[in-house]
Amino acid sequence: MAHSRTLKTSIRAIFVALPLLLISPFPTANAMEEASAIISKGFIYDDAPYPEAHASTIVETADGTIAASWFGGTKERNPDVAIWFATHEDGAWQTPVKVADGEQADGTFVPTWNPVLFQPADGPLTLYYKAGPTPRDWWGMQTVSHDGGQTWETPVRLPDGILGPIKNKPVQLGDGTIISPSSVENATYEGWFMHFERSGDNGDTWTSTGPIESPEGIDAIQPSILVHPDETLQALGRTRQGVVA
Repeated sequence: MAHSRTLKTSIRAIFVALPLLLISPFPTANAMEEASAIISKGFIYDDAPYPEAHASTIVETADGTIAASWFGGTKERNPDVAIWFATHEDGAWQTPVKVADGEQADGTFVPTWNPVLFQPADGPLTLYYKAGPTPRDWWGMQTVSHDGGQTWETPVRLPDGILGPIKNKPVQLGDGTIISPSSVENATYEGWFMHFERSGDNGDTWTSTGPIESPEGIDAIQPSILVHPDETLQALGRTRQGVVA
């Protein structure tokens, strides 16, 4: 879900080779060394047909192309908010294109949210996103591209009970298993809960852990998964308690 500053008329893309770049008014030797990890930085676009954008996601496609996606519209939660996509080719970002929106069967629109680009080891480039009036009642959507984002298949709704990655990327283990970090924030579970969705067939079918209870009563959503060298998984989540859990 999106609770951060609006990025108006532009999205800044920064590619780093290290997990985190810390900026300090008094750079240390380590900070200066980390700064050298920036390969390039710049704007994906200067002008856009919408005033606000949010929740960007970036991926390296199977052929090595860098691609990004985000949602953009007049304002978050408005029904004109759609999912946009651009690739970085020949040293420059190409013109963004709209690849999905929230049009319903009756011709009305709902807002779209939080795109997540994912390139499985053996499969098409996948774009997950959410559609629905609010994060309390949205549902998971998915579309795939077999040509690195040049064209996209008609989006499909994920099965009931499966939301897809809520904000951060799935991870793929050595045996091909895909673990998708997800969460709910609705009245059904009376709070914020993280859960994880698992696929052993490259995303064709999924199972869910269901809500993960916290013995300390922490309300957490939007997990991000870290894979350790021994394939132990560690998850970090955003919380209502003002901490990272």
